[in-house]
Amino acid sequence: MGPIGPMSLIIIGVVALLIFGPKKLPELGKAFGSTLREFKNATKGLADDDDDDKKKKELDK
Repeated sequence: MGPIGPMSLIIIGVVALLIFGPKKLPELGKAFGSTLREFKNATKGLADDDDDDKKKKELDK
């Protein structure tokens, strides 16, 4: 069993519900999802740039 088990996730969910309330949680989830999507796209762009640089170096040789 890892450091975060099912019981831990339930406790985190209940605490988040108590702190933010049921109306605010969907908004927070949507914002978190869009942030992760932007981060993923940005890191993919960096990886693509690295691949392009490697290809250019190989062609120059």
